[in-house]
Amino acid sequence: MKIVNPEGLDLKDRVVHISRVAKVVKGGRRFSFSAVVVIGDALGHVGTGLGKANEVPDAIRKAVQNARRVLIKVPLVEGTLPYEVIGEFGASKVIMRPASPGTGVIAGGGVRAVIESAGISNILTKSLGSNNPHNLVKATINGLSQLQTPEQVRAIRGPREEEASV
Repeated sequence: MKIVNPEGLDLKDRVVHISRVAKVVKGGRRFSFSAVVVIGDALGHVGTGLGKANEVPDAIRKAVQNARRVLIKVPLVEGTLPYEVIGEFGASKVIMRPASPGTGVIAGGGVRAVIESAGISNILTKSLGSNNPHNLVKATINGLSQLQTPEQVRAIRGPREEEASV
């Protein structure tokens, strides 16, 4: 997984989930907020972040800052993935399959937010296990970070036999 510098990218953020959490103290409950945000430029760059604060806007701002730190580049082939991949995080598992043009984004919740922010326009997904939004987003990012371009795969495998013998 190669982290990308966010400078010069036109990143848009999407709030996936905001949860109100309570800390019980002697005088009652203290409420704060936790926000999961996905950022991307729809050209193959995507990142996710978690922010926690006493107010919702502060939590979202922190989440966006965290997402900018872990931006990754997703290899795209004609608006879809180069091959099928499975991402896992915690008890969540996301299966992502390339789809033919015109299929659209078949995904829900946090998975859809990550896929659309990355700029993938045709994909089939299935989420298994936990449907916790934070875990689903992380599992999707995990799967996308496993992808490699055909050139990277060729470099790892080395030259073909017929090329090597010539």
